[in-house]
Amino acid sequence: MKAMVLNAPRKLALTQVENPVFAPATALIRITHTGVCGTDLKIFNGAIPVRYPRVMGHEMVGEVLESSDPAICQPGDRVIVDPMIYCGKCFHCRAGQTNLCPNGFILGRDADGGFAEFIAAPLVNVFRLPMEIRSEDAPLLQVATTCLHAQRLVSCFPAESVVVMGLGVTGQLHVQMAKARGAAPLIGVTRSSFKGGLARRFGADAIIFPSEDLAREVLQQTAGRGADLVIETTGRTEALVQAIEMARHGGCLLLFGINTATEGKLPFYQLYFKELTLLNARAAKGEDYETCVEMARRGTLQFEPLVTHRFPLTDLKHSIEMVDSNEERRLKVILEH
Repeated sequence: MKAMVLNAPRKLALTQVENPVFAPATALIRITHTGVCGTDLKIFNGAIPVRYPRVMGHEMVGEVLESSDPAICQPGDRVIVDPMIYCGKCFHCRAGQTNLCPNGFILGRDADGGFAEFIAAPLVNVFRLPMEIRSEDAPLLQVATTCLHAQRLVSCFPAESVVVMGLGVTGQLHVQMAKARGAAPLIGVTRSSFKGGLARRFGADAIIFPSEDLAREVLQQTAGRGADLVIETTGRTEALVQAIEMARHGGCLLLFGINTATEGKLPFYQLYFKELTLLNARAAKGEDYETCVEMARRGTLQFEPLVTHRFPLTDLKHSIEMVDSNEERRLKVILEH
């Protein structure tokens, strides 16, 4: 089969490789669409080390060619693949924390992924797509599952205030999910008028431009109390400082953006004085796929407005470079196989 193979940092080539092996308890899938994200960028430029050669791509949708169990999927079914492979036997798997499995790995990072013609995936990682979800947009389901997994870790009751910091793809999905949970007011923080307008379309009540007065503006929007929940999606330490400042006493911070800093200045006393809860989330679980598929089927989650660019698979290098750009109107990039 043909695949886009990463042979070294920034060295991509369209290459003929061996077909994946169809084995018991798996499905052989012809990939039709894949999403490109920041993790792919970090693998591409070497920030995330991998073994070479490597086929990247973990947001993958395709059509089943062969299946070991027709009750789960059958030839011709359109499916989304969960790239988080887990052992099912360790302490974390038995505790229902399959996303934390120490024996697990990620397709597209630790093993070859979806920037290819075919993939063989465990049946437990394959989920059917209903007709209401277009394959062209469906790679966003993988992204949505990580947001849902994160939001399932926090309380968010109707009429509680929520601030979403950063309105990229995950920020927009968090806005949609918080809206579905009844957040009010729902406030987005972004420098982009385009992204702010899109968040308003998804139900945000207010959009605030980042500034030194950001916390004061959030106080004004929340009757002087501060936000019940702050969802930080940028992964920047300075944004975490602002999140601490804008959260109400007894509030919660959901640190969704991946912050790789090893040190930084934080108002630690405020964490104590305001009795703030800090939560982190990692990846997603199978149950998150089932729920996100249903949310998208009902229209609670909208994916099409988030897809701003579509390219053929052979334009992978250009697509990854776009992820690294500051283009204001760039959100999700989808590759068509």
